[in-house]
Amino acid sequence: MPVEKKAGDEVIGGTLNKTGAFKFRATRVGKDTALAQIIKLVEEAQTTKAPIQKIADKVAGHFILGVHALALAVFLFWFFVGFGLWFSPTSQLLLTPYLLSGMGVFGFALLVSVTVLIISCPCAVGLATPSAIMAGSGKGAEHGILFKGADAMEASSKLQVVIFDKTGTLTKGEPSVTDVVAVDGNQEEVLRLAAVAEKNSEHPLGEAIIKGARARSLELQDPETFQAIPGHGVEVSLNGRHILLGNRRLMAERKVGIDSLLPEAERLEYQGKTAMFVAVNGKAAGIVAVADTLKETSAQAVQELHRMGIQVAMITGDNQRTAQAIARQVGIDRVLAEVLPEDKAREVKKLQDEGKQVAMVGDGINDAPALAQSNVGIAIGSGTDVAKETGHVILIKDDLMDVVAAIQVAKATMRLVKQNLWWAFGYNTASIPLAAGVIYPFFAQLVSPEMAALLMATSSLSVTMNTLRMRGYV
Repeated sequence: MPVEKKAGDEVIGGTLNKTGAFKFRATRVGKDTALAQIIKLVEEAQTTKAPIQKIADKVAGHFILGVHALALAVFLFWFFVGFGLWFSPTSQLLLTPYLLSGMGVFGFALLVSVTVLIISCPCAVGLATPSAIMAGSGKGAEHGILFKGADAMEASSKLQVVIFDKTGTLTKGEPSVTDVVAVDGNQEEVLRLAAVAEKNSEHPLGEAIIKGARARSLELQDPETFQAIPGHGVEVSLNGRHILLGNRRLMAERKVGIDSLLPEAERLEYQGKTAMFVAVNGKAAGIVAVADTLKETSAQAVQELHRMGIQVAMITGDNQRTAQAIARQVGIDRVLAEVLPEDKAREVKKLQDEGKQVAMVGDGINDAPALAQSNVGIAIGSGTDVAKETGHVILIKDDLMDVVAAIQVAKATMRLVKQNLWWAFGYNTASIPLAAGVIYPFFAQLVSPEMAALLMATSSLSVTMNTLRMRGYV
């Protein structure tokens, strides 16, 4: 929403001047500009964030070394101890096929040791995480959700707080007509007169009124005279009628009685809307309310996040009244209003210091530091390139239900990873003792290297088949 500026006020680079002209002095250039500071904050947040370590990578790294050590221990056991215990001249085990083939003590111990290595091949362990991540990433891409890496997906599955930027994320990012109040009950006439008054205006609120009138197929004539009154409104004449459109101050200056409309105006302003009064020939005709309206799926997305047990917050540079009004409409828990761009990342850090896993959802350049600071930065695809470059997850569509879908896909993927690891490690836990000859003293049977290779392949197949279940995830 536009902000009135006067001599001596600060404006930042990229500010859009809608009416009139003014001279400004550049007080900060180069590395001191707001954009340079934002880039610096993004870089700091990205370089100081510790990468998430995968449990599977840690375990697999020690697992391979452990298996080699185990294979050596199995060889030494059967060579020095086991053979002497169970292959005495009086033992029936002496008649096993392995000994009858003339393999001897060394050959027998080597065979068991090699079988341990074959059956414990960590192929399934290696497949468990990347195959599930690939399946989850593919499923996310089907729904227009792009995860930049496995870390982003893992972090998304652990989120406890989701922070939404307001303008352009929860809301459409452009004002539109929300309410029309008419003294005589003719709302279309009030809206038509307001649109005629704003027809020559460059103000965003005026553009919203004109767009709203045209959406209702109202005929808009050109006013005979037009005068913009900065900070107050506009004054026009049409077919002998004098029309005023503006705020309370304009009506007070022109001595237009609006007492009967004040309760409605206060109600609309409580909802975070900008109420503009319409007067014709010195008499109040009605109110036109304009606001940055919510996206269709905003409230549903917040509701679904609450259902998942995730706290929802909103952060904005807007005033407290407007922020609270939006929060009430969508049911948001925590509101952070009047926050400067460089302070957004600091607010995210405060939540992280409370031990929370935080996601930031935004679309603008000023959201970039917070996106980088958060555990998961979720960038709206319709937003700026800076936001998309900084975010860990990109939503191709401009639909906040995709935030919910991203978390659900991440959770499903991590469940798949854990199931795959359970299959892989469970298989090794059960099969390695068999390959090491645990049952040999009782049944005179060993797992052959060929059988070990088959079991190893079966383990990888079970992990792959489990991963393919993700294709049916909706």
